[in-house]
Amino acid sequence: MKIAVEGCAHGDLDNIYASLQHLEESENIKIDLLICCGDFQAVRNENDLESMACPVKYRTMNTFWKYYSGEEVAPVPTLFVGGNHEASNYLWELYYGGWVAPKIFFMGFAGVIKFGSVRIGGLSGIFNARDYYSGHYERAPYNNSDIRSIYHVREYDVHKLKQVEEPLDIFISHDWPRGITAFGNSEQLLRHKPFFESEIKDGTLGSRAAEELLKKLKPSYWFSAHLHTKFAALVQHGENGPVTKFLALDKCLPGRNFLQVIEIKSDAGPHEIHYDEEWLAITRAYNPVFPLSRKPARLMPELPDLKGHRQWVQRHLEVHMKPFDFRPTVPAYDPTQRQPISVGHVRNPQTEALLQLLELSYVLDSSLESGTQKSSPISSMMSVKDPSEIILDDADDDSLPDDVDEIEASSEDTVDPNDVALEEDLS
Repeated sequence: MKIAVEGCAHGDLDNIYASLQHLEESENIKIDLLICCGDFQAVRNENDLESMACPVKYRTMNTFWKYYSGEEVAPVPTLFVGGNHEASNYLWELYYGGWVAPKIFFMGFAGVIKFGSVRIGGLSGIFNARDYYSGHYERAPYNNSDIRSIYHVREYDVHKLKQVEEPLDIFISHDWPRGITAFGNSEQLLRHKPFFESEIKDGTLGSRAAEELLKKLKPSYWFSAHLHTKFAALVQHGENGPVTKFLALDKCLPGRNFLQVIEIKSDAGPHEIHYDEEWLAITRAYNPVFPLSRKPARLMPELPDLKGHRQWVQRHLEVHMKPFDFRPTVPAYDPTQRQPISVGHVRNPQTEALLQLLELSYVLDSSLESGTQKSSPISSMMSVKDPSEIILDDADDDSLPDDVDEIEASSEDTVDPNDVALEEDLS
């Protein structure tokens, strides 16, 4: 199976897909799956731009809306995690994952899926210690603070991923695991990004949560974006332990290293996205204690019965179950019409169907008052934290230049096959 990996998409799907098709033709290959590592910007209409954290002058429609409306169809199945420049109102509808458009699948705020026999995990957002121990308290329409905090990674989601025991082939995050630069050519990195030097020296460049997941999950591959540069590393997990091939990629611009093609062993197909049985069991186990308040979670030490939930999934669900079909929830952008104004949360039929399937309550539109954390025998995922420990001990997302003024690219620009780093860069 050939998988293409792309860094920050910034909504430029026309160029990304044109680059893929150009590569397929020039190299005589067939891409089975495209993975995008965040800042995907699934903006359906102008209202969604109000929920995207970036300067107003950079809130542009780009091209995702064409795929949402059906005007265009993705030429290859596409999988992505969220970054720190997203239409967060739309992604919140699909907190558990789902299709944002035909053939384009969002991994959710945290998730594991299977593509054919390849098992892929993902974590959306970026790390910020200020919000890490909070629940998911933000509700649309977002204020100036919520529009930024909503994409900050939460310990609840990280802990769910830490329960994964079966091997992962690939893991996707937007920001890098903290400490990853020690396993690659950091001198070369600093020649491209000299302002990273102080954070590399003091060990704060990257995500603490991603670092913990890398050490726990030990996937064969880990892909990231966010810092707008290419960087490769090999992580050996203990003496004679498994190796993770890490690669961060740039954003979609001419002359930038934004695209990588790998070949990975898989079954003969068909290669389609399916729910992952172990992840569905973890979702069932932890959804009853979904934290919805701003307060740091203080939960009990008992572990949920993951084995029991796994058995429930095996009894009630088909083994190779596909995600529910895509259905639009708001009108798509129409350049000839004034856009509708929409506020508040929209329930996505895919999310409702998944929760009904798992016999779980829908909580994504709960108010802060009704979302107060309740103690429960299965409240186990987080250790008790003293609020005094919750300090900004890692780089905030505002501390790194974002090069947002560079995201514009001509619709005629495609990638030169000579610029595409292939598998040998990860060896």
